[in-house]
Amino acid sequence: MRVSKRGPLAARALQVVAGLLLALVMAACTNAPVTPPPPAPIPTPRPEPTSLVVGVDNLGAGFNPHLFAHQSPVTTAIGTLVLPSVFRPDASGTMQLDTTIATSARVTATQPFTVSYELNLEASWSSNAPIAAEDFVYLWERMRSEPGVVDAAGYRLITEVRSRAGGKAVDVVFSKPYPAWQYLFTDLLPAHILKDAPGSWTGALTDGLPVSGGPFRIASVDRARGEIVLARNDLYWDTPAVLDQLVIRRMDRQVLAAGLAAGDVDVALPAADQEVRTALSGVLPPPRLQLAPQPTVTELVMRADGGPLVDPRVRRGIAALIDREAIRAAVAPEGLTADAFGLAPSQPGYASTAPPDAPIRPDPAAADALLTSAGWTRDPTTGRWEVAGSPVQLVLGAAAERPADLEVARMVAAQLDAAGVDVTLVAPPAVQLFGQASVPPVPPSPTPTPTPSATPGLATPPPTTDPAGTLTTEPAPTTTTRPLPAGVEVDLMVLPRTVGSDPGSELASDYGCPAPTALVPNPPRPPGGFCFPALQPAFDELLSGSPRPDTATVVEQVLWAQLPALPLFQPMTLVVSTPTADAVTNIGLGPLATGPLTGADRWRNPNG
Repeated sequence: MRVSKRGPLAARALQVVAGLLLALVMAACTNAPVTPPPPAPIPTPRPEPTSLVVGVDNLGAGFNPHLFAHQSPVTTAIGTLVLPSVFRPDASGTMQLDTTIATSARVTATQPFTVSYELNLEASWSSNAPIAAEDFVYLWERMRSEPGVVDAAGYRLITEVRSRAGGKAVDVVFSKPYPAWQYLFTDLLPAHILKDAPGSWTGALTDGLPVSGGPFRIASVDRARGEIVLARNDLYWDTPAVLDQLVIRRMDRQVLAAGLAAGDVDVALPAADQEVRTALSGVLPPPRLQLAPQPTVTELVMRADGGPLVDPRVRRGIAALIDREAIRAAVAPEGLTADAFGLAPSQPGYASTAPPDAPIRPDPAAADALLTSAGWTRDPTTGRWEVAGSPVQLVLGAAAERPADLEVARMVAAQLDAAGVDVTLVAPPAVQLFGQASVPPVPPSPTPTPTPSATPGLATPPPTTDPAGTLTTEPAPTTTTRPLPAGVEVDLMVLPRTVGSDPGSELASDYGCPAPTALVPNPPRPPGGFCFPALQPAFDELLSGSPRPDTATVVEQVLWAQLPALPLFQPMTLVVSTPTADAVTNIGLGPLATGPLTGADRWRNPNG
């Protein structure tokens, strides 16, 4: 075989040839036409979210609609737009099935009384968890066992809640017939989030709702700025809300008027009084004003299970020292005077139930007779009331987050002080005041309108913000001062009694005796601790739906004699709307239980 041998010269020649070939290839590539990259797309500006702004006085203490502590127009509105309810009231107040939540709800047995619910298969929380039987169970368990809840009597009659169809069907079994069952299971709460969270019944709902089961969801709560943003719930299974956002904003009267005039505020829900009407008088074009009753009655609860007011004669005597009309005129000048324990003044069929000797107006002579008959005496030197030789010392409570309640309490304290009764005013958080027998003796934040005789010559410090998000200008507090222990039992408290549900159930809830059961052997104490066993058969009769014609009348008369609370007034909200907002909302008063923002998911953007 012949072997070819190449020298250095041959190798160099091969390298030159390879280099020439490479240059030719590069030249061919270089001379080829180059396609330029496509131009970057021109960004399309995102449209501003469509929104509508609602002005309010304050944001309230929290957003659990089942607590006395969280009652407010804002909580009512949010419950209506965010939380699911099996039944909702129509314009006349009649409960109607909400088919977005349940496709049917009916009585399916009478022995035992059983109501069966078939839930909408599409109904779900914004977390994608289904709205299901566990939500019914959670609400039932909390309503029967938690303190400070509203309208609990119907839930206490339930003995079992059974789940069917993977949680999408529910059977609710009662211990006795309950014709008002349509009022139950409104404002359901998300059990899958709340049931295992410590303190979830109150704590998790203080600054928002974790998920939504309605057309809106809470996007943010900023108490420092005084603003709540409700955004469209994009996971809502039914007709979506038209607006992207509904903004609820806290503002004082002058800022509100300026915002309405400038078009920055569309609708407002301030408390009705002459101050706001005066502030709005210069707004052009003039806004429309409507008076909407709130679903509460402000009352002065008097402790009946111990302390200085345990005797009903003392409770009536204290009430005879109070000028209710002066309080209403100062705190709620457009509110409605309440003279009944059941129906509110705005409700159909309301009439005063006060007997001729009821303590509904100041009557010092009657007060002296009642207090003296109960063993109270006056110190001959000071004129102050005493019991067994010691000065009477009453503790009066109002919730720290409820400015109007604090104003009521200050006036009650001043009136009792003028009549010779020593009073110490405390302002614990609302959840503690309405849910605990003993509360911390927190002094109240000062008020912008102090009692003239109580705070002469005090300087005015700068504005601050209270826990409810209300701006206040604060002079010093005005109460009798004395050493207090770490916890005190409140003798008197200002409380928002709820109305708008079944009247018989409300009477039984507010003034009945919660009976121990196997499920709840130690039922929670009601605010004020009132329990009058002789009335319980009448409450049971009212719950049955077939009471005798005079049963409610008898209940009212016994309550006036026992006086667990003194009804004061039903607050009113002024519904303010600009002509532009009227055109896209047609806002009205709404049903009593759901308020003026009912139907806000159908409102349109006022700016087109």
